[in-house]
Amino acid sequence: MNKSVMIADDHTLMLEGLARLLSTEFEVVGTAPNGRALLEQAQQLKPDVVVLDVGMPELNGIETAHRLVKMLPSVKIVFVTQQLAPAYLHAAFAAGAKAYVAKQSATNELISAIKMALEDRFYVTPHAGAEAARLSSLHPKQNPAEMFGTKLTPRQREVLQLVAEGKSTKQISASLGISPKTVEFHRNSLMDELGLRSIAELTRFAVSQGIVNS
Repeated sequence: MNKSVMIADDHTLMLEGLARLLSTEFEVVGTAPNGRALLEQAQQLKPDVVVLDVGMPELNGIETAHRLVKMLPSVKIVFVTQQLAPAYLHAAFAAGAKAYVAKQSATNELISAIKMALEDRFYVTPHAGAEAARLSSLHPKQNPAEMFGTKLTPRQREVLQLVAEGKSTKQISASLGISPKTVEFHRNSLMDELGLRSIAELTRFAVSQGIVNS
């Protein structure tokens, strides 16, 4: 029986292309346009493998991966992305990834990377350069431990991403299932904690952290 795979990417053409590619070797049981939708489906479908991008709306891929491994400890996580800087690679593997594939070479790399992940082996795209051979070394100008708002709570990171994406208090409230007052509390506490004074500054911080795409 083929192993089951779920795919998440916010670009429809990419999502469809990956589904076609992987259906030749695996059972594609679901697709999702963002991290939040992926988590909802994965809880029901319990796939063997999840393929996802780093930059996605609603909930980015790094945050999604952290939650996936808690929800489904046996799932194999494979990133397919254009983000090849060392900080992103370190954050992905720290979140529980088994493989990291470049989008531009997914046709050639992805199936092999998934098979390696299923064997509990790690894979890093050659497009990552020297980092593929030495994941243990850090980028001298960017410590991955300081990326993706890791000093913030998961709820704060959720609110920060949605604020940075331009969502209103009402929209964030509906998306997270919390009251508007709670949203305002989290937003204000973020500003206080980070020493920021406006939504624009929060947005710039979220971009600098890789929480949202620029």
